[in-house]
Amino acid sequence: MNPERHLFIAPEIAAALERKAPVVALESSIIAHGFPHPDNLDLAGALTTAVRQAGATPAMIAIVAGRIHVGLNEKDVLHLASARDVAKCSTRDIAPLIAAGRTAGTTVAATAHIAARIGIRLFATGGIGGVHRHFEGDQGPPDVSADLLELSRTPIAVVTSGAKSILDLPATLEMLETYGVGMIGFGTREFPAFHTPSSGLPLAFSTDDPAQLASVVRTHLDLGLPGALLVCNPPPAELALSRADLEGWIVAAMAEAHAAGISGGAVTPYLLGALSRLSKGASVRVNRGLAIANAEVAARIAADL
Repeated sequence: MNPERHLFIAPEIAAALERKAPVVALESSIIAHGFPHPDNLDLAGALTTAVRQAGATPAMIAIVAGRIHVGLNEKDVLHLASARDVAKCSTRDIAPLIAAGRTAGTTVAATAHIAARIGIRLFATGGIGGVHRHFEGDQGPPDVSADLLELSRTPIAVVTSGAKSILDLPATLEMLETYGVGMIGFGTREFPAFHTPSSGLPLAFSTDDPAQLASVVRTHLDLGLPGALLVCNPPPAELALSRADLEGWIVAAMAEAHAAGISGGAVTPYLLGALSRLSKGASVRVNRGLAIANAEVAARIAADL
């Protein structure tokens, strides 16, 4: 990576990395594509505030006018949150978007890749991508998020509320295990289902002790293992949806998407939008709350390291 041509690191973040102070990476796709304007602006502020209050420096990552930016100013965030021409950038898209001079929100995969390359060890997100559910009668190939492959080869700790509940969670968990991605539950013994803490899928390792959690993260990173460690943090209990209600809304949303001919990369935003409508906004409140909670947990781990 040529730092002069393709990478800008905000001075505050560069100084923190130089002195090995705690830094937490934040994805920008959640701002560009995950929430409507102006809620996304409010969330961007809440995420950075949560990281700072827990003792770390926030590093939101995006592609801005053909250059990787680690750390965004107010103008960058406003453009990501409100412009119509903001692309969605996974790892495979980084080079074409930079070459075209585009601006893009980075996904879990792209954010993890960039953060690890410059030495950031903690990354907070809402939920990772995974294996998509099949529509009824769908005979096409499986739709699998690039997040899973990137997590298998990127040495970083990711605080997440599991995988998005609209996905095939058993298949996603199985692929994570096959890829050798480390996982530990924090305050849960199940793989969280994003909008709800309960998935019925047990985790092999879990802890309720922040000091033990930090020790596991430190050990994983110090060993130089090839992939990520997922710190699975359930959504805040006061916001979490019931598993039964959630599943009913997902089935209804999938039926709507199938009838509308939605496919490919448009499926996830469509389903999340339908969930918000069917749940009368409850799913969005959970999404916001868990993203902020994960940012706080990541910052506390980074400070402990």
